[in-house]
Amino acid sequence: MSQIKLFLLFSVLAVLLVFLGGIIGYIFGDVLLFVSIFLVLALGLNFYSYFYSDKLALRMTKSKLVTEKEEPRLYRVVKKVADKVNIKMPKVGVMETNTPNAFATGRDEEHSVVVATRGILNILDDDELEAVIGHEIGHITNKDILISTIAASIATMISYIGNIIIFSEIFGGDQRNNNSGVLLLVAAVLIPIGATFVQLGISRSRETNADITSVKTVKKPDALISALRKISNVTPAKVVRSNNVGAFSSLFIVNNFSSHTLMNLFSTHPPLDKRIADITKAKKELGI
Repeated sequence: MSQIKLFLLFSVLAVLLVFLGGIIGYIFGDVLLFVSIFLVLALGLNFYSYFYSDKLALRMTKSKLVTEKEEPRLYRVVKKVADKVNIKMPKVGVMETNTPNAFATGRDEEHSVVVATRGILNILDDDELEAVIGHEIGHITNKDILISTIAASIATMISYIGNIIIFSEIFGGDQRNNNSGVLLLVAAVLIPIGATFVQLGISRSRETNADITSVKTVKKPDALISALRKISNVTPAKVVRSNNVGAFSSLFIVNNFSSHTLMNLFSTHPPLDKRIADITKAKKELGI
């Protein structure tokens, strides 16, 4: 059922992108041409995201790969968790921001990267850090990274196209075809919103699964709860706004890079209380 749900959600994203191309094609008199262009763009974006999701996320978040000598504590914790789940040691990276957070990226276990921010390394103890890394490596073993990256890439592309259409219609629209202009503006606004909701549906379920995976593998649920509380206790004033992580905010263990109330309504992560409840339930079921 989980795979069917993912297939349907990605199908909706692809349809939204192609439909947007059809609307533009209708306005400009060549539906087939524009649908074909947007379909090729969707397939190309998926292909690029599959092979370069790790490099893409590192570049967007301005993260730097580090060696064991440079970050011995982080490297040791990542290796400890990787050994527990019997996967190849992921590459290790650090994002130089005081905002506490972490994420993982890469298309599979052989091409994965685990990144921690400077802020999270400063505020978490070893057990909390291990539980967080367990969550991130859970994303790797659950194949969540590729899923989230593709969803983020398609949703971002749809949003960019929508913004381009809106600005072009406002500042240079064809005044001879007002009805078409209105239709194009409505599509440019509503389709990106629809894409965002689909992305949220994908992201939230993957975060819950990664929390449970950390509990099962690291077996430190209280440390994970403590870490989530610390990371979530970042007020908007403390957030470093210069770090523009864009749609890749869905990759982080907690989305605390946005200080906008409106954005919090469309969270890529389940509420903290629900995450704690799910972790506590898993703890009881596993007898930890």
